[in-house]
Amino acid sequence: MDLESSKTIKEYLHQANRVVITSHIRPDGDAVGAVLGLGTALQEAGKQVQVVLADGIPAVFRHFPGSKLVSRKVQGDYDLAVVLDCSDLQRSGGVLGDRKPEINIDHHVTNLEFGIVNLVEPEAAATCEILGEFLPRWGFTISQPAAALLLAGIVTDTIGFRTSNTRPHTLRCAADLMELGASLSEVYYHNLLRQSYEAAGLWGKGLTRLQRQDRLVYTSLSLEDKQQIGYNGNDDADLINLLSTIDDADIAIIFVELNGGIVKVSWRAQPGFDVSRIAVKFGGGGHLAAAGAQIPGTLEEVTRIVLETTAGMASEGLLNNEPDHE
Repeated sequence: MDLESSKTIKEYLHQANRVVITSHIRPDGDAVGAVLGLGTALQEAGKQVQVVLADGIPAVFRHFPGSKLVSRKVQGDYDLAVVLDCSDLQRSGGVLGDRKPEINIDHHVTNLEFGIVNLVEPEAAATCEILGEFLPRWGFTISQPAAALLLAGIVTDTIGFRTSNTRPHTLRCAADLMELGASLSEVYYHNLLRQSYEAAGLWGKGLTRLQRQDRLVYTSLSLEDKQQIGYNGNDDADLINLLSTIDDADIAIIFVELNGGIVKVSWRAQPGFDVSRIAVKFGGGGHLAAAGAQIPGTLEEVTRIVLETTAGMASEGLLNNEPDHE
């Protein structure tokens, strides 16, 4: 625990009156749960809070308490900027302009510590886990809505406590949030089990072109795929999590074509491999077992280059998660 950073963050939060909270582009459940969870706690403490996400809130998370508070641009002046669950400031989508944020709280091992004060805990399973632990330490109450938001972030980022970075502390934090009124069964059902018809159709598109290359499996989703089935998101509808369960595969990759000649690449790896090393090479980041990057180029070009790089690094042992590399 970084006690000095924690103390400074507490001072910043209590002294501020107008706070802007943001996270990364194309936010996942941990990002949305974190910004809304912290925003709720600060609002209930009497702060003026703006929750700003460059891409807005994905439809799949619009059932989150307080989701209507999310805007795409900062409005007016503010005296404190907080960035959550974001490994580098560029990934926030320029929400803060040229301003350096006062607070950066994250759990990605690739975090660049771009804030004035940085609380980065790579051992945490989710940024929401960090907030669940520290908000009471900072003197803020976690209400039932805030607890539900933080629990949703933990559950989604650990895929229901199934990722290798789930630790006893993660489960204790989840239990604490449940005692504050968060329903694990509701969070699990709404965020991991339910799928829209369009999302199920997207899975079908991706699974029809699933391929294997030695101990690597991969597939892709094109803009045309999403248009044909009416899927409006810029993500893979969590198809990558299904690919990561395939037997006899060490690494799973999904390529998602985006507008503007960009391809979103997501890697998942079994224990013993560190795919964040590949993501960093392509300007991305993440965790040992889960990483991503947005790479300019056509779907075909990016697929070829990423497969060659991933296979090459794996064959040379450069992805082995050995103690000497930590």
